[in-house]
Amino acid sequence: MLIKRREFLKISSLATASLLMPNFLKAMTLDEALPSNQNILVVLQFTGGNDGLNTIIPAKNDIYFRERKTLAIQNSLSLTDEAGINPSLSYFKELFDNGELSVMNNVGYPNPDKSHFRSMDIWQSASRSDEYLDTGWLGRFLDEECYRCEHPTQALEVDDMLSLALKGNNNKAFAFKDPKRLYQTSQEKYFKSLYDHHHDDETVSYLYQTLGSTINNAGYIFDKSKAKKTEQTYPNSQLGKDFKTVASLIKSDINTQVYYLSIGSFDTHVNQNDRQSKLFSDINEAVKSFVADMKSNGLFNNVLLMTFSEFGRRVAQNASNGTDHGTANQMFFISGNLKKKGLLNALPNLQNLNEGDLIYTEDFRKVYATILKNWLKADSSKVLGWKNGVYDFV
Repeated sequence: MLIKRREFLKISSLATASLLMPNFLKAMTLDEALPSNQNILVVLQFTGGNDGLNTIIPAKNDIYFRERKTLAIQNSLSLTDEAGINPSLSYFKELFDNGELSVMNNVGYPNPDKSHFRSMDIWQSASRSDEYLDTGWLGRFLDEECYRCEHPTQALEVDDMLSLALKGNNNKAFAFKDPKRLYQTSQEKYFKSLYDHHHDDETVSYLYQTLGSTINNAGYIFDKSKAKKTEQTYPNSQLGKDFKTVASLIKSDINTQVYYLSIGSFDTHVNQNDRQSKLFSDINEAVKSFVADMKSNGLFNNVLLMTFSEFGRRVAQNASNGTDHGTANQMFFISGNLKKKGLLNALPNLQNLNEGDLIYTEDFRKVYATILKNWLKADSSKVLGWKNGVYDFV
């Protein structure tokens, strides 16, 4: 059978996730649910470099207000005597007050890189700044777990393309934007007719095989996504829809332990406050609905939502009412089962800067090691090569 270039590209588009997908995903056709008490990790990536100083605000720090004459947040919501939170994250303030939010300040790594692409690669791969890895920290988690788990550990990303974070040497996550759309596309007559097609060319043959794997598993994901209808109302934003998809899968008996989402762009060089406020409002409302959904279904204690961004911004504002690429930043952790709540460490030291940038005090790889060891019950030293201890907030 001859294949036209346009048809090949269409197949390639559908099979993109599958080309990044492992043999272990075939196990998704098995009706093996996670144990009812299994911990689930949801990662929310703030793409573009979120400004951490206007997220958790040093409300009593004169340097902050001096360096940000027009950008400083004057009406932050009080968390402690020294710290406030951006008013567009009002629900996060509620979580904080309820003991359901932890904040790790000043997270980074040695010799930080201010390139979006390189710094994101470092965060997603958990590499050193002078080290280049082609696997991600969660992908290597899948490699490790799938060799010894009774039920293969699964990971799903709600996006059209798979992030480096979820690519392992042997096992990779599955990326899709909408379960229904993925399923409908996989069921088109043209694609179904290609299922058993064989081709002498090795690359094309592999493409057909991975397409068949997509067709096999698209139905499984779609069935699980609609298994338990939610009564929770989600915002009509893209992030709201993404969280609704994740919630529907968590409530089903799909054997998925890691979910990955992203929102952006936080690259706020110009007119920062309006842009950041809009993004925070979307996050605030989506997370509010998601947490309410988890709580109403008795799942909040088994779900940990973690946020990160590839870097923070510089301490001083620029001439365009924005901020430029910086270094260290904070991370949020949301769950009904946190061991330590609130601010986990001190706010950034604005008196001790490196050429106008924050100097990190907490290594992000130690945070990952904590999540892997304490939450996902994995061997963090094998996944990360990290042997410098962990935190105890989960």
